[in-house]
Amino acid sequence: MNAVHQKIVDAVLEKAERECPGVLDLVGIYGSVCTGDVHEHSDLDLLILINDPKGYMLSKMFILDDEEIGYDVYCTTWENLEDDAKCGHAHLSKLMDSEVVYVRDESVTERLEGLKNQVREILGSDKRFEAIEGIREELCKCYGHAMVTDTIGMLRAYAAYMISLSLDAVMLWNGAYFRRGVKRTFEELEGRDVPNDFQKNIMRIVQAKNYIELGLNLGTLFKSVMRFTEYGARREEPTKESLAGTYEEAYSNWKNKMPEAAERGDVFASFMNLASLQYLFDGIAAENNISKINALEEFDAGDLAKNAKTFDDALEEYQQEYAKLGMEPVRYADVDAFVKEYAE
Repeated sequence: MNAVHQKIVDAVLEKAERECPGVLDLVGIYGSVCTGDVHEHSDLDLLILINDPKGYMLSKMFILDDEEIGYDVYCTTWENLEDDAKCGHAHLSKLMDSEVVYVRDESVTERLEGLKNQVREILGSDKRFEAIEGIREELCKCYGHAMVTDTIGMLRAYAAYMISLSLDAVMLWNGAYFRRGVKRTFEELEGRDVPNDFQKNIMRIVQAKNYIELGLNLGTLFKSVMRFTEYGARREEPTKESLAGTYEEAYSNWKNKMPEAAERGDVFASFMNLASLQYLFDGIAAENNISKINALEEFDAGDLAKNAKTFDDALEEYQQEYAKLGMEPVRYADVDAFVKEYAE
């Protein structure tokens, strides 16, 4: 954890003590900072565990211009962790691997350890197959939706979601969970039991050049994963409150990962990061009457620099939704400026 990260953590602790004492149960660090898989634009993944909704005042999405890094300081409730502990997905590192830098008292540690033990019990027994059944059902629904889409952009969006579900199902089938970021996905699958040609089938989807090719490859992946795991609202007009922090979240999570993927020639990371942006937009659009943004429509497996620009263009397009409401992304010149304002 570098000096900037330490200042952010200290700011959270100080604000919690001053404005909502007793609400903050635990602060932990997970992700690349803990695994050592950092690069010059790595952000900070924090588990900020609160025991009361008042603690949401500790959340803040922001961008440090001097670093060109976005940060998403958001809170997690016990209910969130309890849902994670049911193993409905395989991204459990926040719950299982966070390095604790603050804990309110021993009762918090004991409660957290209880949830970890629940995960260990599920992953180490046939109970994990019950969790996989939920993923299989979601895969079936998603595949059905995918097969009736009209555009390649929408088909790619469903394909990316199906890839994520497939990865969850396969990892849980192995009694394991993902500990590192998307760029290490295939590394974490090495040595595990997976469907035939699993990685190849995923990459055929990512690199598909047209609608028909994509649909055929998606069907191949779907069938192989289903065989492998066999046993075992109404949209409202947007408000400042409903959109607040969403631009900053997108910037924080994926903006710098796109050019990084291009530099590494990592087409999978380029695809999945752009797909994650699409998921965010689609989730917001499902509840808010905003313009449809098709970030995946222009994805090009042969031009990763173009994909980075596509991401930036989509993010700029989404910023117009902020502008319609008279909003601007939250930015600070540096971390000291953030700390000063955050403490007020």
